[in-house]
Amino acid sequence: MAKTDSTGSTWRPSTAPTWRYRWAHRQNERRQRTYRDAERAWRRRDDELRRLRSAAADFGRQATAGAGLPLELAPGERVFWALPAVQLVELRHTAVLPAPDLCVDPGRSALHHRRPDGVKVTDAGLAVLTDRRLVLLGGRGRRDWAYGRMTGLAHDPAAPVTLIQVLDRRRTSGLLLPADAAAEFRFTLTLAFAEAIEQRGAVLAQLDELIAEHDQTRPFRPAIATPAQARITSLVPGGRRTVAVAAAAALLVPAALFESDPSVRPGSDVAAAATAAPTPGAAVLPTARPGPTASPRPRHGTASSTAASSAGPPAATRDRLCGAPANPFGYDYCGGSRIRRPDVRVCDYFDCGQDFWAGTGYLVQCRDGALTLTGGRPDVCAAHEGLRRTVWS
Repeated sequence: MAKTDSTGSTWRPSTAPTWRYRWAHRQNERRQRTYRDAERAWRRRDDELRRLRSAAADFGRQATAGAGLPLELAPGERVFWALPAVQLVELRHTAVLPAPDLCVDPGRSALHHRRPDGVKVTDAGLAVLTDRRLVLLGGRGRRDWAYGRMTGLAHDPAAPVTLIQVLDRRRTSGLLLPADAAAEFRFTLTLAFAEAIEQRGAVLAQLDELIAEHDQTRPFRPAIATPAQARITSLVPGGRRTVAVAAAAALLVPAALFESDPSVRPGSDVAAAATAAPTPGAAVLPTARPGPTASPRPRHGTASSTAASSAGPPAATRDRLCGAPANPFGYDYCGGSRIRRPDVRVCDYFDCGQDFWAGTGYLVQCRDGALTLTGGRPDVCAAHEGLRRTVWS
């Protein structure tokens, strides 16, 4: 009875698969394994981004009145987040922190529970995030950071440390949290600060932009390898790399032998030394005038090298644009930085939509081929059959 293997080919049990079938089976197993790993990683990232988007949209609805907390709240103040075992830290030296912004970091890098240099622990206790301030209820007292008085905010990229500067406070202080709770704390602090300054929509737009960019990186299911695609180099350990190295060695060894100096015949130096030198006063017989000597025969490779030198340097290869039309701005579809302010001549080289300059996002290409400035917006390419890809600089 005939069977069908993973390559889609039919073979009978009485006939052992050839090396081509075995090659196709190994290739398909490797491709599927790589695809499954990439798909799982992509889905984990996608689920996390969408969870953060949903939490940002519903932020504030699950706030509590702070019941059970040893903290006296102001009238109407709501509690968003609380965590015990948080340490209060201070900087030993003076530093200027960047102004607080609404940048969302979904926790790409792993944080290690360590204390950076120049930071000392001064207290520990319960950290509480409300809609008006960040509070630490420590053993030595209470420390408040009001959102309206914050002038600087910085998150350490390698350690779960967040430093804060406020008005009328000389020393920079902050919190050292457990490593597994730092990402959730930073995200909640960003949302609470955005809610206080009425800019939560900017955080939602940023998450929408991250989700749209992540959708473009979804891995594609690999094509099935067939026995007909197998090459004879698959039988050699190492494949085409081994064959290429062997071919290069086969060409270089004879060339090295040919370019080496010719060997000296035995006795030639003795014969030259045995030739009698003319004695003083002896008549020297005139020798025949030498005729025109033949020019030396050029060695292998000199003609090609001369031609190559006269031809000049090889022509520069054309820059890869990943399908983008040639343009003097360097815009392509490969990757780089998003373009929010394109050159005024961009529509001379790209196919722009009629509403191009009315967009307020970054530069993208839609499915109908038109370019728009609606990247990162919920209505990206709404009038052009949907988003296709980002244009990079």
